[in-house]
Amino acid sequence: MKTAILAILLFCIMIFPHELGHFIAAKKMGVKVNEFAFGMGPVIWKKQRGETLHSIRLFPIGGFCAMEGEDEESDEPRAFSNKKPWQKIVVLAAGSFMNVLCALLIMILITGMAGFTTTTVDSVEKGSPAAEAGIVSGDVIVDIDGKKIESWADISESVLKSEGRTLTLTIEREDEEKTTDITPAASAEGGYVIGVTSRISHNPAKAVSEGIKATWNMTKSMFATMGQLLTGKLGADNLSGPVGMVQMVSETSQYGFWYYGFLTALICLNLAIINMLPLPALDGGRIIFVLYTMITGRKVSEKVEGTIHFAGILLLFALMIYVTFNDITRIFG
Repeated sequence: MKTAILAILLFCIMIFPHELGHFIAAKKMGVKVNEFAFGMGPVIWKKQRGETLHSIRLFPIGGFCAMEGEDEESDEPRAFSNKKPWQKIVVLAAGSFMNVLCALLIMILITGMAGFTTTTVDSVEKGSPAAEAGIVSGDVIVDIDGKKIESWADISESVLKSEGRTLTLTIEREDEEKTTDITPAASAEGGYVIGVTSRISHNPAKAVSEGIKATWNMTKSMFATMGQLLTGKLGADNLSGPVGMVQMVSETSQYGFWYYGFLTALICLNLAIINMLPLPALDGGRIIFVLYTMITGRKVSEKVEGTIHFAGILLLFALMIYVTFNDITRIFG
């Protein structure tokens, strides 16, 4: 039951803000919106507000924004099809923008609540190399062997690469800088340690900075993975669909809120990137048609564009069936 609720919540966070982005942008661009719905399937509640029908549907797994003239020509001056190219691009890109924004906000929230490491020493193990070197709680490590320290990861890396060689640390204590030599000791788990832990910070401003950094690193990782898929270094059997996502929700939820939140941010970002690819049936593909009209001054006929998008939908369905089959095979095979 818990997995089902979390999976539904994940799908809602993925799709509803996406459609909300289209809705808000459409309204700002003066596009007539016929219906804005939360969920899919049969209507269980609806209310007309001005020109737009707002509805809640039975299956809470997303929603849609039905704009006048979105898929066909319309005589309505405020139809999507009659808007300027730049206005169409704003409306089409707004969905992915909202997904990126959701991912960013989730990562900032996770970072702020869970906290993040700093270069300030929190505790020093008795009898450790750090204790023998005179390092105390509250010391800030600013330099190791002449290399400026930006993060706790820099400290860990320097200690690991030392392989037991003596290091010269510059520390800041009560606004004064001091230097001390320290010889890392081999740990039972492998590698080397100096016997200190990092002080965890929950600073809101820093959380924003770290959340942005984490989202950017996640984005780079996704593009790297896409590159591996395109070059054949990764096979299509590595892709996952809804079934695989539910399984990931089940697995990550066992480890706590942070892992589930990270997965949600990851999938939101993934949806944003994929949706902006220049492929038929996706917003990115539709933007390509808008750009073509903008550059050449010639509009692709409604029939041709509709046929191309329909073919894209069929390919997406085929891909969905393929990845779902792979998910089921991985789970039960």
